[in-house]
Amino acid sequence: MKRYLPVMFISPALSLLFVFIFLPILFTIFLSFVNWNMIEPNIKFVGLKNYINLITEKHFWVAAYNSLLYAIIAIVLDLILPYITAYAITRVKSSWHSLFKILIFLPTTLSLAVGSIIFLWLYNPVLGPFSYFLKEIGYKTPIGFLTDYHLVIYSLSIIVGWKLFGYNVIILLSSLLNVPVDQINSAKIDGATPWQIFIHIIIPQTSPTILYAFFMTIVLNIQYIFVPIQILTNGGPDYASTNLVYLIYQYGFNFFRIGMSAACSIVTLIIFIIFMILLFKFIDKKVYYES
Repeated sequence: MKRYLPVMFISPALSLLFVFIFLPILFTIFLSFVNWNMIEPNIKFVGLKNYINLITEKHFWVAAYNSLLYAIIAIVLDLILPYITAYAITRVKSSWHSLFKILIFLPTTLSLAVGSIIFLWLYNPVLGPFSYFLKEIGYKTPIGFLTDYHLVIYSLSIIVGWKLFGYNVIILLSSLLNVPVDQINSAKIDGATPWQIFIHIIIPQTSPTILYAFFMTIVLNIQYIFVPIQILTNGGPDYASTNLVYLIYQYGFNFFRIGMSAACSIVTLIIFIIFMILLFKFIDKKVYYES
């Protein structure tokens, strides 16, 4: 009886994992091999046709490129800039630190739907503050922040960056404040410059938190970017703002191509798994863990 006692304790959690994670994944894999529109009762098995059609469609590669671009912009806006901001907060002695942290973290508490509506007004090419500022500095031509093919990704990324910025600042700030002061003082006594201290002490000591923030930035960006795309652009203009997650939604609920939607889901999952394996194989080994 004691042999099966651990299984009895973890069986409720395993049941929930199976019902809400593994079973949907298995069902999605099944749907990726069929042709079905969610309306007709007949489901036609088509084998690998959905995958072949997916990788031969231009929209898939556009969405894949956009997803990569979204991720790169997110790393800049929600990892590098927050780290610099958090480090600057630790270097400046001020009684206003608490107020600064509250103001920085405040956008995190707002929903992306509300943020998207706010930025819809800010991006207005006629009455928006951004357009008004550009007119004041001499740029008279209205800019379509959400309609320009080359600007729309950056415009949407700023919305998500505005949402995630404060969260990552607080996470990275807590790590920076835990860097051992003794090591920094010893390095100063040995004649190390501030840059050398930053590169060889502060970054290695905070590298576990940087890795966590990097991972969460990618994951949350994939989730959050869907909202401004859905509210503001619907993937346009001409798929310029569509990423893989929104393409999955379009295939399933706009075009009723459930097989293609499932195939795109599986391909996206595989890409993400490969990314995580490479991340932990090549980057995790360089992270400093105290133990």
